[in-house]
Amino acid sequence: MYLPFRRSVLLFCALFLFVTACERRTEPEVITTSSANNQAELTVEPNVPDWHKDAVIYEVNTRIYTPEGTFDAFREHLPRLAEMGVDILWFMPIHPVSEKNRKGTLGSPYAVADYRGVNPDFGTKADFKELMEAIHAAGMHAIIDWVPNHTGWDNPWITAHPDFYTKKDGEITDPINPDTGESWGWTDVADLNYDNAEMRDSMIDAMAYWVKEMDVDGFRVDVAHGVPVDFWEQASSALYAIEPLFLLSEGAVPAIVNNGAFIMDYGWEMHHTLNEVAKARGANRQANTDMSNIARSEGEKMSGVTALAIDETLAKQRREYHRGYKMQFTSNHDENAWAGTEFQRMGDGHQAFAVLTATFDGMPLIYSGQESAVDRQYEFFEKDQIEWGDYTYADFYRTLFDLKERNQALWNGEAGGPLEKIETSNDEMVYAFTRAKNGDKVAVLINLSAEPQRVTLDGGAFAGTYTDVFSNSTMELTEGMTVELEPWGYRVLSNK
Repeated sequence: MYLPFRRSVLLFCALFLFVTACERRTEPEVITTSSANNQAELTVEPNVPDWHKDAVIYEVNTRIYTPEGTFDAFREHLPRLAEMGVDILWFMPIHPVSEKNRKGTLGSPYAVADYRGVNPDFGTKADFKELMEAIHAAGMHAIIDWVPNHTGWDNPWITAHPDFYTKKDGEITDPINPDTGESWGWTDVADLNYDNAEMRDSMIDAMAYWVKEMDVDGFRVDVAHGVPVDFWEQASSALYAIEPLFLLSEGAVPAIVNNGAFIMDYGWEMHHTLNEVAKARGANRQANTDMSNIARSEGEKMSGVTALAIDETLAKQRREYHRGYKMQFTSNHDENAWAGTEFQRMGDGHQAFAVLTATFDGMPLIYSGQESAVDRQYEFFEKDQIEWGDYTYADFYRTLFDLKERNQALWNGEAGGPLEKIETSNDEMVYAFTRAKNGDKVAVLINLSAEPQRVTLDGGAFAGTYTDVFSNSTMELTEGMTVELEPWGYRVLSNK
């Protein structure tokens, strides 16, 4: 079975990778930003691994991934994930789950009972360590979910260090909405107090343990926006001093990316924009869209949100962020559990939006089960199971991720090429753009509507001869040419 070139080399060189794993250090990159452009001065010297530049990320929900729900059972999936083109595995919290005030039968994995332990339902620390070795041998990397904003109610800190926690009327409290003074409703967790210096040091020590002792490659940080910015400066500086790490913030807080603490944060705003486009353009099953309100003749414009909203969101992000990049996605555990599957939110357009997030400005994410087109909202507090079937969309994602790996234009952040719009005769329905870097170039045309589109392409910067990566056919783009796209259709074109 076909493997992209770089992955074939990595599999043949697994032994070499294992031997040299402890030498994965590089010199910290020191970058300062210009105050003339209202850019915050860098406060952290990032020490980021080189492998993030062309990576894609995959979220692992260990609890539901296999019937066993264990590290050992998940390990059997590593070869197919490597073949599909996955580079970074993000594991949802692997720690023991608190029993006190637990929601449901198994509780939320984000109610951490012990920062240095592993959930016995998943296996042992030795099992996890073996899994990490297997991941690295397969040429992939792994980050674990970290929950610094709160702990479960039976975390040992509760009794040993009650001063580590926020108190209201003298009692430890669950997280409070600072705007209203009322509970968020996260009653299964206790809020941590970041005014306590000892707690901060203890948190950093716990994170460092997983880097030094368990060989994780970084962290996805839950509710990073709920923790003071200066803590991330303190924590990331300490962690980067150990070795190069990949740090992903769940929040969308420009300050903790601009200051060098995190290399990537969530593209929540863009994701919500894409959901709105899907709903307005007739794709969203949940919206029960009245198709009679949708214009069906060429030249007529639909009302509501259009593809132009993507440009507005992108422009806003470019004003706010001066470094780092976004994680782009059509689903994740939060969206799946509470907002609906990509099929429910994006309907017939789910593949079109997946193409956009895989070729757009940023790193694409896949959530557990998306490669098998599973249209199901998984239980969050109970045992559930993915019905894998025949991995219907594995080839679809493999095609996109292979392109990202071999075409530098699609690499992440400054390693890739800037996104340049291709103006069309109907920019409200068709989102088209090019990206180019060091002679590599892609052109992407996507119909973000439920109606066929026939558009002309304006300008000439996109002109050239390309290969359609899905049909493997040659396509010549010229100024003023006409392109036809079926409903939710797309063309992904590469010059190599």
